[in-house]
Amino acid sequence: MQRLRRAADLGRDHELYRPARLFVNFFQPSFKPLAKQRDGARVRKTYSAPGTPHQRLAADARTPDAVRHHVQELYAALDPVALLRDIRDLQERLAALADTQPIGHPAVALQPIDRFLASLRTAWKDGAMRPTDRPLVKAKRGRRRPDPLIQATPDLLKWFEAEPWRTGSELLSRLQMEYPGAYPNKLLRTLQRRLKSWRSEQANALLFAPSEKMPPGPRPSPHPASSSTQARSKINEATDRTREHQYMRQYGVSP
Repeated sequence: MQRLRRAADLGRDHELYRPARLFVNFFQPSFKPLAKQRDGARVRKTYSAPGTPHQRLAADARTPDAVRHHVQELYAALDPVALLRDIRDLQERLAALADTQPIGHPAVALQPIDRFLASLRTAWKDGAMRPTDRPLVKAKRGRRRPDPLIQATPDLLKWFEAEPWRTGSELLSRLQMEYPGAYPNKLLRTLQRRLKSWRSEQANALLFAPSEKMPPGPRPSPHPASSSTQARSKINEATDRTREHQYMRQYGVSP
C-alpha cells in the first residue's frame, strides 16, 4: 500500500477489509487441491469442485451446528453487489490519500445501487476498475550496443537514394566489395531493418509532402476525395516503378 499523507488516516484502510473479507469468504469460489499422483515425469493433480470458504465450512462435518446456523444467517443478509460497490468506494478514498493523485473513473464514483449494477454490463470495456490501479508506462528500449553500420551509413544511404529497389543482400554484397572483411554476413538482418525504416520515411515523404505554394487570394475548396486519390496514385506509381526494376533485374535488362 502506498504511503499515506497523515498517520491518522492509517486506520481508514481497515474499513476496506470488512467488505473484502465478506465478499471473498461468501461469494468468491476457488479450487482446492485434493490429490497429486506422479506418473514418471507427468504429475496428475486432482482438484475439488469450485466453492467458497462459506460452503466448505458448512459442508464440513466437524463444524458445530451453532456456527453453521450463524454463518448461514450472515450469508442470507449479504448482497454481493453492495459489497463490491463498498469495496470500490473505499479503494477510491484510500487512493485519494496517496501522494499521487489517482486517475478518476466514472464507474467507481459514489452512485446509487441501480446505476452501479447497470454499469457492470460495460465495465469490462474500460479495463482495470480498481481506483488504486496505475497504468504502467513502459519505456522504449534504446540501442544497447554500438551501431555496426555507423561508418557505412552515408554510403548505404547514398546507394539507397540512387536505387531504392535494391535489397538488403545486394547492398551488403556491395558494401563487402567496397570494404573487404569489415562487414560480415551476420549484419544482413540489421541492414534489412535499416532499409525498412528508410523506405517507411520515403513513403511518408512521398504521401505527405507539402503542397506547392499558392498565390495569395481566395483558394478554391478542395474536393473531399482529392487527397486520398492523389495518395493512391502516388502509391501506384511507386509500385509500378518497383515492379519495373524487379523485371529488368530478373531478365538482365539494363535500365
